[in-house]
Amino acid sequence: MTQQHAGPHAGPGATPGHRHARPAARRRSAYPYWLYLPAGVVYVVIFLVPTAMAFYFALTRWTLFDSEFVGLQNFRDFLAEQNLRIGFQNTIVYAVLTSGLKVVLGLLLGVLLTSRLRLRGFLRSVVFFPVLVSTVAVGITFSALLRPDTGLVDKVLALAGISGPDWLGDANTALLSVALVDVWKGVGLATVIYIAGIMSIPTEYYQAVAVDGGGAWHRFRHVTLPLSWPATYSVIILSFIGGLRSFDLIWTMTRGGPGFTSDTIASIIYKQYQAGFFGLSTAGNVILFIVVTAIVLPLNYFLGKRQVAA
Repeated sequence: MTQQHAGPHAGPGATPGHRHARPAARRRSAYPYWLYLPAGVVYVVIFLVPTAMAFYFALTRWTLFDSEFVGLQNFRDFLAEQNLRIGFQNTIVYAVLTSGLKVVLGLLLGVLLTSRLRLRGFLRSVVFFPVLVSTVAVGITFSALLRPDTGLVDKVLALAGISGPDWLGDANTALLSVALVDVWKGVGLATVIYIAGIMSIPTEYYQAVAVDGGGAWHRFRHVTLPLSWPATYSVIILSFIGGLRSFDLIWTMTRGGPGFTSDTIASIIYKQYQAGFFGLSTAGNVILFIVVTAIVLPLNYFLGKRQVAA
């Protein structure tokens, strides 16, 4: 009896070659590969080439007109910086504090601004407005508001009989003050991400909780909180990376002071650049890149597993 060949719709008896033909076809790109070429060229020219050049110049003492190869000496000098330990500690504290507050406040504001408020659209605009303002402008404005005695914040506290501290001039409050300003400026973006995540949750889940007699807390605890995890994941990653790399707001408000108490890795790098040690500052940038990568990749992996499990 002659064996019949399996057709295109063959069942379990189809040969392995036919069974794997369709999945292979599905894996093919939807567009011709040459359409990716312009984006690839931009990525190589704008990102990969400067990154490779930074790694090279980190191994040299260079100016605009000359360079001398010194190997790993720049890295040794940067790691021997007297204030690097303080800067690294401040960087971690700043990143954890700002990202944590953005997650908590962003979630609460997201829940509030997806409820049935009459001025919901206006309030969303108000919350997002600080994101649109220049970071340098925000730093200058809050530096004036937080001045001891003459600043608006201390004047308001004086009306209540409270003597405010030197917010930016006290080593105990300088970094915290800048972090709170950073949260004020960045929480709007976190809120928008949470709004998008909450609005994508099917209403059937909330209806099921209502049928079971659950109230607002049960809706938040058993529906909103777990199902908005993708938004939480995005906010944590984005805000944590931003916190680790933060420079402009810190430099505008405290310049790393008083003394070196609010220095971060980025501000230490900039001080080296100001002093004319270009190779040393480039090595610092490479070290910052490695530090951010070493922290964020495991964090991304852990949160990604949590997202799949959720």
